[in-house]
Amino acid sequence: MFTWKKLGKVFTPQEVTHLPWLKEFAQAPATLIFDDFVRVYFSCRPPADEQGKYVSYSAWVDLARDDLFHVLRVAREPILPLGGYGEFDEFGTYPVSVMRDNDVVKAWYAGWTRCESVPFNVAIGMAVSHDQGETFVKAGPGPAIGYSPDEPFVMSGPKIRRFNNQWQLFYIAGRKWKWVDGRAEPVYKIRMATSDDGINWTKLNKDLIPSRIEEDEAQASPDVFYANGKIPYVLLLPLQRPLSRKAERLPHRLRVESGYDHVASG
Repeated sequence: MFTWKKLGKVFTPQEVTHLPWLKEFAQAPATLIFDDFVRVYFSCRPPADEQGKYVSYSAWVDLARDDLFHVLRVAREPILPLGGYGEFDEFGTYPVSVMRDNDVVKAWYAGWTRCESVPFNVAIGMAVSHDQGETFVKAGPGPAIGYSPDEPFVMSGPKIRRFNNQWQLFYIAGRKWKWVDGRAEPVYKIRMATSDDGINWTKLNKDLIPSRIEEDEAQASPDVFYANGKIPYVLLLPLQRPLSRKAERLPHRLRVESGYDHVASG
């Protein structure tokens, strides 16, 4: 059983006044551990445009390992540029998940585009850093994990892991859109793909976790790790009811039994 104690806020983007693209939000943290500091990747936004619409960037803040409330450095620019016209990440690169691979750092991120009938669509891109995770270069203008007949839209929330020399990417995939209080809201479930090289992926093509609260709950933000150095995994996730514009988030801790046939394993 995990017992957590809140220690307080460690970083406030509004206090960084010289970077206009880092004006609001510090969402979806992911970490890269160094000897003397922890690099925390997060997603942020400049102010909304005249139509009230946002774009989203990803950046990082370095925190001292011996005092995580001590901010050492903040990224001077986003780790990735927005995509070009019509590309899958034209309006956002959020969230991001990183992992070292020999002498490079690899990142998987969600790229956002805007739509007409629904507010947005999302696909998962990949990028590589050759400067210890300060900046990244995209693998290309298209997604690394895209849509399929079984996963038609909203591919997002990537979490990269490597177990038993196999890359494992956990993500969410949209199932359908629902109209809630006059706005289209997606229903999505947690899924995964595996790869031997981190480039070519095989999707499991099934939901990892059955609905726990209601059929149309939105599952997101899995964090997966070995329990006591072996399977089963433990997943931490919020379950979101798409009941209103201000959706209810219900944090859950779920122990997943062994074997791909049941949920997820390595």
